[in-house]
Order: sequence, then structure tokens, then C-alpha cells
Amino acid sequence: MNSRWDKTLAGNDPVRRDARAGDDRGRQEAAGAELTIPAFIRGETVDTGLVPFTGRGPEASFLAPDPMGLLDRLPLGDPARMRDLNALRVDDIVGFLAELGPRLALSRNALLREALERSATWSDMTPPLLAASYEQLPGLFRPDAVRAVVERTVGAGHLDGWHEVATADGGRAAVRALGARTVHVIAGNSPIIAALTVIRNAVTRGDAIVKTPSNDPLTALAIARTMAEMAPGHPLTRHLAVVYWKGGSEAFERRLYQPAHVEKIVAWGGLASIRHVTGYVRPGLELISLDPKLSATVIGPEAFADDGRMAETARLAAVDVGALNQLGCFNARVVYAVTDVDRAARWGRLLYEEILRLPEQVSTAARRFDPGLRADLLAIRASADWYDVIGGRRDEGAVIVSRLPEPVEFHPSLSGRVVNVVPVDSAWDAVRGMNAYTQTVGVYPEALKRELRDVVPLYGAQRLVSLGYATRVRPELPQDAIEPLRRMVKWIVDETYDPADVHPFGHLHPGAPPWDAR
Repeated sequence: MNSRWDKTLAGNDPVRRDARAGDDRGRQEAAGAELTIPAFIRGETVDTGLVPFTGRGPEASFLAPDPMGLLDRLPLGDPARMRDLNALRVDDIVGFLAELGPRLALSRNALLREALERSATWSDMTPPLLAASYEQLPGLFRPDAVRAVVERTVGAGHLDGWHEVATADGGRAAVRALGARTVHVIAGNSPIIAALTVIRNAVTRGDAIVKTPSNDPLTALAIARTMAEMAPGHPLTRHLAVVYWKGGSEAFERRLYQPAHVEKIVAWGGLASIRHVTGYVRPGLELISLDPKLSATVIGPEAFADDGRMAETARLAAVDVGALNQLGCFNARVVYAVTDVDRAARWGRLLYEEILRLPEQVSTAARRFDPGLRADLLAIRASADWYDVIGGRRDEGAVIVSRLPEPVEFHPSLSGRVVNVVPVDSAWDAVRGMNAYTQTVGVYPEALKRELRDVVPLYGAQRLVSLGYATRVRPELPQDAIEPLRRMVKWIVDETYDPADVHPFGHLHPGAPPWDAR
């Protein structure tokens, strides 16, 4: 990037030398050397002070810098150092990300290729799904995509300067959205989460410390190191740190999670990790929780009117169930079908067949099928009066058709492309089974979705979407019933009044004489 920020000569920059060495290091590690996962701190790659960590899976151990040894370098220190971020305009940020995006193509990026290769050990995704996910990364950084995130969340007017408004009492106010010092505790079920975190932090102009997960410790690191290779002196590079530490390391986290160092925590992840992070919340330290959810589908009686519509809705529902191997919060676990048991069973067989037909870039048999779920499936096969179990004998996925209008008791643990079809008399029977744990509701037909959309949020559901599109999440739209980017910034207000126009305590004493009466 040719700009005033790129002041370091490539030949003398250790960050650039480190990035170029990625191919050699990857080959050495593949040959048998123990994997080292460095830290990235504000433009510098750190691979000293290494200690062992155990990742997920039998061969997932690695070395990484001792986080206790990084504590003095991770926090920004003087908040005034964020002035360079606040000086950036939206056009600067869009331009930076637009140049970064193409550099994240697997064909150009050895660091991301290494992340993809290593993820085959850590991730619950299978290799075809991982490759397809990494291929999506460059598109997230396109200018039109980033501008959509800006304008439909915080707005360029509030990011680029002070947005002035008149107050109802005769004064004036100026409002600006400023970045915050933030720790991002990200999830590793998709590499896209790491990319979205980098984009969101850039758009909000935050100073970010990204805690990487044990099932994907390399993607965010690879993106950060690519930023340093492209523009080592840019504020977006200098205000980013990427570090692995084991969640629950109380001695480390207690010292890091102080309002003097951090103003916000954005936490993705499972129930245990979210509960743990809440222990550090206090005045001056805000938690933005993107916690785990479950999703469902409601299919109206129109879907069962004829064979053609049954086949088409089964094909659409298969995407909501099986895409990304049902690893996302947005994947359907329970399908409420407004029909009788016999039609539900016929439709369930169609659904099972369509799940198996999904292309490998979209869905495969689970890499690690839950043994507890396997035992549950085996157990309910013996209850033929209550359940039909279609498939599942080879861990390829299954459809459980309930013969009562209620889900199986273990429906929250459904995974590996296993879904429960529940016949109900009315869509409202399905709605009553929803709560604040319900994220996405796929609905067919559209008329039913419009009928439900003013009611299901009262029960806790957060997103309604056309059947077949549950996994098509747009980063410019609200997530989990909040607008994360609007909460990631600090909304600062500058209020101006003139005593000649607004009495200083007139709101407390309406009968007070004019301010200049004495």
C-alpha cells in the first residue's frame, strides 16, 4: 500500500521477513517439528517465550508465547494513542480493506494456506467445508460489502466527524461514534468469524486484542500478519493484537480485563466461556455477548398440498439443516410441520435424501459424530410407536419424525445433520415452543412469515428468514437481536446551550425568572 502509513522499507522490516518465511516454516513443521503459533502485537510478530498448549484433537498441541509475558505489551496504554485511528475517514478504511481482501485469496496467501491445512486437525468442519469457507474471505472485504456494513450500522456521518442535531429544548448537540479498546473472544467454528472481527474492528476504529480459539488459532493471526506485510505503519495494523491464551486463565485475565486497559469485551462462544467472561464485567467494562443459540423451522400446510411442493420444501429445508454440517447457531435442529404424522414422515424421508445430496462444499457427514447423540438415536429406534428414525446408522445424518406434537428431549444437542420433524396442528403450536434461546426461524410460505414476524419475537426468536436461507447471514444486519457495531463504539455527546435561549435550571424550576433578570 503506497500511503503515508507505509514508512518501513520492506528489506528491513522483520514483520515482512517473517511473513515471507511462512512457507519455509510451514514445510518444516509439516516435516515433524512442533508447531509454533506466534502472537501478533501491534504490527510485530512475537515467537519468543514459548510455552506448550493443548488444542482440540489428539494431535493439536502447539507452542505459543506465554500470555503472562505479554501483559505489559497487550494493552494500548495511553488512550490518546487512538488519535491516529480517529483521524481515519471511512474512505480510508474502505480502501485499506479493499486492498487487503485480494491478498487473502488462498492462491496468494501462504499463511492462510497453512491455517487451512492445520484446521484439518483442529476444526469440526471437514476439509471441503473448510476450503469453501476460506475461499469466501476475500469477498467480505469488497468495498460495497464494507460500505453496507458502515451505512446500515453506525453510519459514516457519525464515524467521520461530529453529527450535529437540534435538541427539543432549544439547544444543540453534536454526536460522534468513537472506537473503544476492546477484547474480542472469537469462536472457531468458522474462519469467517475471524475475518468479520477484523472488519468490524476496522469500521468502528477500535483498538483490538483478539483472543483466538483453540480450534482455529491461525486464521485471525494470518489476516493480521497479512495486514502488516501490506501496510506495517497503518493505524489499523498498529491497533491490532492477536494472541492465544487458554480461556479461564484467571491470573492472566484478571489483570487484562481492567477498565484501565479494556472498555469492551465482544464474546462469541459456548455457554461455559460466556459465563466465565461475565465474571469480569464491572462498571467501565461492557460485555457484548454473541452467545450460543438454537434455531428452528416452521412449515405451513401449503408445503404438503402436493408432491411438487413437498419435494421443493424438503430441498430448501435440507440447506437450513445440513449446510456447514449444522455447526452454526442458525442451522435448524427442529422442523415444525403443520401437517399430519403420515405426511410428516413422507416429507422426512424426502428431507433425509436431500441432505445427502448436498454438495461437499456445503455439507458432508460429520467429522466427529457426537457419541451421546448416537446412543440417543439407537435408544429411540426402539420406540417405533413414538418416533420414526430415518437414516443415521452410518453417522451420515438422520431425520427423527416425532409422532407426538413435541420435539425429542435431546433436541438441543442435535448435530451432525440430525434434525427432528415435529407435526403440529398449527404454526402457533410451534411458536409456543420458542424462547430467548431461539435465534433463527426459517419459514414457509412467505405469507406465514409475515403473519408470524410480529409475534415470534415476543417469545424470544430473533430472526425470521425464508426457508432455505437460514445460513445466508448478512454482516450489515443485526445479530442476535442487537446491533453489535453500534455497541462496539462509544457514543460521545457534545451539548451546547446559551443562557439567553435556555435557562440553566428552567427544567427544574419552570417559574424561574429569566436568567438575565438580575
